Amino acid sequence: MALPPHVPAPAEPTQPPEKATYVIVGAGVHGLSTAWHLAMELEATGKGSGADIVLLDKSGPGHGATGIACGCVRNFYMTEPLHAILRHSVDVWMHDPINFAFQQVGYISCGEENQIDDYAKIHKSQNAVDYHSDIYVGKDAHKFLKRYWPDFKTGPVGVVLHEKISGYAGTLQMVEGFTRKCQRHGVQCHWGVDVIGYDITSGEVTKVHTNMGDIACDAVIVCTGAWMPKHWRMLGQEMKLDVRYPDGGLAKDQDMWTYWRLLEGDVYMDTPYRDARDLDPPVLHVELMNTPVIDSNTGKEMSDHLYVYWKNGAERLFDKMGIQGGTIPIKLGPEATVDPYGHANREYWAEPEFADYFTSAMGQLMGRFEGCRDRFSKRPNGGVGAFTPDNVPVFDWILPNAYMIADSNHGFKMTGVGKLVAKMLIGGNEPEELKPFHLDRYQTGKTFGDRNSNCPWV
Repeated sequence: MALPPHVPAPAEPTQPPEKATYVIVGAGVHGLSTAWHLAMELEATGKGSGADIVLLDKSGPGHGATGIACGCVRNFYMTEPLHAILRHSVDVWMHDPINFAFQQVGYISCGEENQIDDYAKIHKSQNAVDYHSDIYVGKDAHKFLKRYWPDFKTGPVGVVLHEKISGYAGTLQMVEGFTRKCQRHGVQCHWGVDVIGYDITSGEVTKVHTNMGDIACDAVIVCTGAWMPKHWRMLGQEMKLDVRYPDGGLAKDQDMWTYWRLLEGDVYMDTPYRDARDLDPPVLHVELMNTPVIDSNTGKEMSDHLYVYWKNGAERLFDKMGIQGGTIPIKLGPEATVDPYGHANREYWAEPEFADYFTSAMGQLMGRFEGCRDRFSKRPNGGVGAFTPDNVPVFDWILPNAYMIADSNHGFKMTGVGKLVAKMLIGGNEPEELKPFHLDRYQTGKTFGDRNSNCPWV
């Protein structure tokens, strides 16, 4: 099957060296950010340079979830320790917003009255880590939304959170920008190099086996996104585990990894998507847990709750104006087909029913989108992500010299993780922001998951 035109072809393989101090596996957002920041830390401390780092990807930079992400950069999480991670991430985005294609337009989340307490906690936690946000309730929430979108149908909305420093980024330009940062700092970038195993001696990784030969190394950082279960297994880890919860509950023999299928797409427009200021609007996220979605064509109920997000389409729409967004992913299970990935895999393309749902929900929320079903893009959209047992990232050593960045499909926005990991690798001390995301939380009962939402991403 030929690749859809917007899916990059795999890069020509290049021969990696036989040894390196650091081998980073996976050139998505985490691999690129870690390699770039690690090179800068080595230079700043006089402990080395980018030449000590080998960055590998079996296809090319951004060929996994990073390259097809919706591109939202937000901090709307009920898992409060994530707020500090995103504070660092925005700092990274703002380091070079032009080359990273970052549009700091803000992010607006809307919920019903049943989420007021949740929004208040998020607001307090965000501002505590200097991630500035405002909260509006009741009629004040309605007035606030109307200031941006006069055609917003605010009736069911009971609470709004406005993250001032959030926004979105163009995925392809972001990947190019981070790749250039790595190359300018001398990182040895090798594409078309598939990691097929690890040589583990006395509990540590001594060599990385690839289709282009072995690479001896001192440390390996694994950040392979949807391919994380494969590498987890190759590193000798168990695919099942017992999960303890803060309330004392115990769930035995749970899957370490669960795949979810993403539902996103594009809606073309004849005129630019602008707000009342005639500016690019903030990213919009709406979860109305007690408001059904009614099919705009048939009048039938499609879902007993509404959950959508969208933003300007930016580069993803290429030569057409429009918006890009999505809804809650679909749970698949512990196995999924990851090759070919994303839009190149017809098995995971979003069905027409998603387009019906998405455009109907948009029309329920804003007058300008009423009857927009025929403007939904027919181009392929789809992908899968590997989620952890509590749907929250794991950042931790899985062997004494093998570090795992497993973002549970939260990754694109979290450019700050690579910055923090680099500081830990060179400085020797783990940043406090990473500690809540250790793997042992499943054994100690510090598992996350207390979220009043239908979506695993919240």
